[in-house]
Amino acid sequence: MGAASAQPPAWLVYDGTPPEPDGGAAVPGSGGDPQPGGGAMPGGVLISGARARTRATLHETLAGALELPGWYGRNWDALADALADRLDSGPLTLVVTDAADLLADEPPAQLGTLLDVLGAVAAGGHETLRVVLRDDPDRLRALRDRVAAVLGGRVGAPPPATG
Repeated sequence: MGAASAQPPAWLVYDGTPPEPDGGAAVPGSGGDPQPGGGAMPGGVLISGARARTRATLHETLAGALELPGWYGRNWDALADALADRLDSGPLTLVVTDAADLLADEPPAQLGTLLDVLGAVAAGGHETLRVVLRDDPDRLRALRDRVAAVLGGRVGAPPPATG
């Protein structure tokens, strides 16, 4: 089978859990409380893929949700630095609702860059980074294919060296 069948790295989870009746506006697991579907969500932060369809809106969404510092430059390098600093204070679980919409208005390589950044941060963090991509199961299938296409099996690997 094609690249879409590759297993995601441990830090990346696909979740087809139906949305909560209240719309899921809060993350009850921010203190490590049990979550619907089992498990705890240490350091849980909820972001909306529908509100992060472009790089600019993704960076604004992350800056607000994670309360990133004023020096955060809203670019990929600054995101890597800010997330690494954030992991120094404890584990982090990013739950992306409507995940199929994440960076949907950008060229496909931007999703690959985001996942490369997250993978590098997860590999080098003092604490655990977990990213949960949550959406309707039918939309998750398309997202899995999109992730496999942009990364070509590189999910979780450090970004390629640049000269």
